[in-house]
Amino acid sequence: MAADGIGHNVLAQVGEIAQALIREVSRAYIGSPQITEALLTALLAGGHVLIEGVPGVAKTTLVKAFSQTLGCSYRRIQFTPDLLPSDITGTYILDMRTNEFVLRHGPIFTNVLLGDEINRAPAKTQSALLEAMQERQVTIEGETRELSRPFIVLATQNPIEHEGTYPLPEAQVDRFLIKLTMTYPAPDDEKRMLATYNRPAPELRALVTTDDLLRMHDLAGSVHVAEEIFDYILNLVAHTRAHRRVYLGASPRAALALLRASKALALIRGRDYVLPDDVKALGSLVLGHRIIMTPEAELEGIGGHSVVTEAIERVAYKQSRQLR
Repeated sequence: MAADGIGHNVLAQVGEIAQALIREVSRAYIGSPQITEALLTALLAGGHVLIEGVPGVAKTTLVKAFSQTLGCSYRRIQFTPDLLPSDITGTYILDMRTNEFVLRHGPIFTNVLLGDEINRAPAKTQSALLEAMQERQVTIEGETRELSRPFIVLATQNPIEHEGTYPLPEAQVDRFLIKLTMTYPAPDDEKRMLATYNRPAPELRALVTTDDLLRMHDLAGSVHVAEEIFDYILNLVAHTRAHRRVYLGASPRAALALLRASKALALIRGRDYVLPDDVKALGSLVLGHRIIMTPEAELEGIGGHSVVTEAIERVAYKQSRQLR
């Protein structure tokens, strides 16, 4: 046990809850369970997820199924070119009965927010999410209001080369803890999808409450991290900064994000300590979208995920003493 002392029974219970959530989501979303595990990791780490993929690969289905298993409030925003920031945060309106201005809360006042096709709105509207994602609060007409806990943004986007899309500002992309790329399903999964939706869609059960999620979030913060894990994360980040095809490597905030996500993943997998495998499993998902490549590398189709994969292959984990 680490000094913070997460009991074995608690660890086993959290692991069972995580696996039950993943199984329940798989009743509606036909795909890799690692994707659902990544969503749960972001939730327990207090982060947000950007999901990219061509239309029709079940991005929205995944988010809806995941939210239904959580027992939390859920809202959806369909991003369009004419969407205004106030359509997200809310605005003050005149109550004719009292002759006073009252706040009409926007959909951002929820626990799980689906931002569908987020890159179809212009940058001004996209930026309305920045304060909420980073500070867990929104400012409306000079008045700051706290958001509910937990709060997670699960945003979907189409590839930027598709018509009618606006690239997300780098500052907003950096606010996403994890970026997932969804492709066409494997033939067996696609056949299973046809069989599943050949009849009415399954009703999913809420397996946890808001209080359960907050307790799990607090437990993730207590997961033990050895000094060697710190060094390993820093060495991975340093590799991205020194790469000859990288214009801007992973930032210190990216290193912190990888640390937080690794702690959450360790808890989901029933441990109260982080292993190098946790860092490796999340490295590309957490760091890849935070790396800006040189123009030459972009022309050759080399992205940040390739750099992180190379870093994981080349950077050795050095253990000088017992991990525990």
